[in-house]
Amino acid sequence: MNKKDTSAKKDRPGLFTPITMRAVTVRNRIWLPPMCTYSAYARDGRPTPFHYQHYVSRAFGGFGMVIAEATAVAPEGRISPCDLGLWEDGQIDSWRWIVDGIREAGAVAAVQLNHAGRKASTGCFAVGYEGQSVPQEAGGWPTVAPSDIPFGALNKPRALSVDEIHGLVGAFAAAAGRAMAAGFQAVEIHAAHGYLISQFLDPLINERGDEYGGDLTGRSRFLIEVVDAVRGTVGDSVPVLVRVSATDWAAGGWDLDQTIVLARMLKEHGVDLVDVSTGGMVSGVSVPVKPNYQVPFAEQIKTKADVPVSAVGLITKSKQAAKILSRGEADVVEIGRAALRDPYWPLRAANKLGVPSSEAPYAPQYVRGAY
Repeated sequence: MNKKDTSAKKDRPGLFTPITMRAVTVRNRIWLPPMCTYSAYARDGRPTPFHYQHYVSRAFGGFGMVIAEATAVAPEGRISPCDLGLWEDGQIDSWRWIVDGIREAGAVAAVQLNHAGRKASTGCFAVGYEGQSVPQEAGGWPTVAPSDIPFGALNKPRALSVDEIHGLVGAFAAAAGRAMAAGFQAVEIHAAHGYLISQFLDPLINERGDEYGGDLTGRSRFLIEVVDAVRGTVGDSVPVLVRVSATDWAAGGWDLDQTIVLARMLKEHGVDLVDVSTGGMVSGVSVPVKPNYQVPFAEQIKTKADVPVSAVGLITKSKQAAKILSRGEADVVEIGRAALRDPYWPLRAANKLGVPSSEAPYAPQYVRGAY
């Protein structure tokens, strides 16, 4: 490595370096990704004291950004009957205390907006029917998609009309407006994991012959329209993120090359960071899951699309996470399942990496108990 390369590596941010996107500064590069908890037991889309405890504890644990789980923009867009939502104004107040708690603990509060498409109306631990479509008599509903191709053994969806697609673009924008009213500081659009927007992207699933199908431009149209509508709603000062599946791990389907082209388009339309994941579109495919297995996709998108990215996927150890940033493979790391085990993962990481407690993201109430 030459001197220039060495200098560039030294200049790369560490885990505890702030990052600024538009008018929002996040205190560090360790973020909580959206992870479904299926815990809106009243089936009204409203968060509960569980969600307050879940998210605010991780904000106190030192995460820089806390991204609330997939939150439906329409009731029929829920993954399960127990998903959270922002499809009506009556849900705004139930979010405010959670958002306030996250922000008071020093983290940035973000929310992921989603429509599940053909993967909606599925079971969960609270409902039963796990891995299956929930019958209508048990609270399920008919599903929609770009084309009438089912996911695995789930019920066959109905193909959306163009007018319905336009309506869903409006639903994402309206939900983003409610997120702003609740106090969220950033919005993530869910275009990954085989849910509705990614169903439009994938040539294996999208068989439409109109302007929302065909080539990559057509298949990306729904997402780009959602991005533009959300940006128009939240304004220029609010970060907009998009989560993508960089590959669906299936021959002839969505892949890294298409994702790189899409990431360039997203950058042109004002997206501030691409949250890079993989998979979820095709039932039964083999995914080579191992530590850092998704990081190379993030690195390729960061390098070739010249856009900030986050990396996620079996990142569990502090030095492992630090190396991802020091190598320039991503701008942010997201700690998912390890954070379910340990809400204070960032504080432990600071200690293991030799960060003084005075520089670690401790709330003042907890400084006396610092590592």
